[in-house]
Amino acid sequence: MQNIDGLIPAIVQDYYTGKVLMLAYVNQESYDHMLKNGETCFWSRSRQKLWYKGETSGNVQKIKNMTFDCDSDTLLIQVEQTGTGACHTGSYSCFGDSATGEYEILDDVYSRIVDRKNNPKERSYTNYLLENGVDKICKKVGEEASETIIAAKNENKNDMIGEIVDLVYHLEVLMFVSSITPKDIRSKLAERHAKEGNLKIASKKSDLHA
Repeated sequence: MQNIDGLIPAIVQDYYTGKVLMLAYVNQESYDHMLKNGETCFWSRSRQKLWYKGETSGNVQKIKNMTFDCDSDTLLIQVEQTGTGACHTGSYSCFGDSATGEYEILDDVYSRIVDRKNNPKERSYTNYLLENGVDKICKKVGEEASETIIAAKNENKNDMIGEIVDLVYHLEVLMFVSSITPKDIRSKLAERHAKEGNLKIASKKSDLHA
């Protein structure tokens, strides 16, 4: 894609889920601002001025990773989205709920657990676990962990995948009753593994149109 009036498109993606949040345009000034401050900043074509994302709403985007494509004419910005989301309508993504990310299924499962709590259904296994409380849930987590180990020892890949899925589901139920969200886990994983992104690599391109 060619530069448009000195601008290049920037795709903004949720760092933790892979969900595409929005598309905006960047010029040299906004790019330099992002490198310096670590939060997204774009060029508003309608207002002809810098646009600091979250300046009004408070829903700032903290940059975790930023890189050019192979032709250096498109920028991918991976962010930690704060607040209610990226869209001015109040939605998390400007592309709606259909713009799912690679890890979105974990959030979907968690959302279904929340829904079962708020809207119980007869013969629902999730409701059965929730009604029996943390002791029952912990017992199931232990059972599924043991079955995962057995499948691994038996070197049965298909069985192991199924047991891991069962374990993850029961862990998500346990997370819910403990007021822990998938986002809490993703954030802690990033913190533990010191994933800082590659802003230093991106900053080597001092000229946006190089």
